[in-house]
Amino acid sequence: MKKIVIVIVSVFVISATTFAQNPAYALYNADGKEMKYKKMVKACAEADVVLFGEQHNNPISHWLQLELTQDLFLERGNELILGAEMFETDNQLIMDEYFAGMITQKKFEEEMRLWPNYKTDYKPLLEFAKDSTLQFVATNIPRRYANVTFKLGLDTLKYLTEEAKLYIAPLPMDYDTTLNCYSSLSGSAPMGGHGSSELRDAQAIKDATMSYNILQNLPEGKLFLHFNGAYHSDDFESISYFLKREKKNLNIVTISTVLQDDVSSLSEENQGKADFIIAVPENMTSTH
Repeated sequence: MKKIVIVIVSVFVISATTFAQNPAYALYNADGKEMKYKKMVKACAEADVVLFGEQHNNPISHWLQLELTQDLFLERGNELILGAEMFETDNQLIMDEYFAGMITQKKFEEEMRLWPNYKTDYKPLLEFAKDSTLQFVATNIPRRYANVTFKLGLDTLKYLTEEAKLYIAPLPMDYDTTLNCYSSLSGSAPMGGHGSSELRDAQAIKDATMSYNILQNLPEGKLFLHFNGAYHSDDFESISYFLKREKKNLNIVTISTVLQDDVSSLSEENQGKADFIIAVPENMTSTH
């Protein structure tokens, strides 16, 4: 018995040591100072909008999204509103019907245009919102309109029907094309000649539509927690840019997820990406 106890203790010590040397993630502020998770929760709880930038196939991103959602619910209760890039505006009715119990989960999942990793990565968030009677907003532009923009340009959207225009940011849409998040997509560094003005416009109309739907569903005194790819909120641009343009004094907290070989310190290139930066080992398993 004594030998068994010694073996168990030894395994525990080895496992703890291995984790300490190879943590699943580390959390930093914009300046690269290591932070406690509770500090991030506190900052988020005091915000108007939280933009949680994920790596779409990263399990640490998705685990922390659910953890943060649950903790913010404890802090703010029904003042919390959720929304996500992964759900498109023209599917809001289906989501509302599911939350109201009018359609089954099976029908909901059949009729929504769900991402391939929905069941592992986004379903837990949506089901938590449903069970907690929280509002969940589909914020992203229908992909067919983003595709039209990419293929034919932003001006093409003016030919949509008035009903179709309800699903996108108000037109005409102007924006600062010199912002790095957009200029890098139009053929300048770092993408070289592989970008285009149409790609830049498609990205911008996504950001503008997500921003518009966040603001349309943000009453005074509420907290909107939004899930999106990190590119849509990194460097305090993209969605943040459109939000601030409409409401200059909005308290926005941004979170980004980055991959590094070594997460014991935040690399210089990843500093300044967000208010809080989750550094995850490069060899972390993927969800899809």
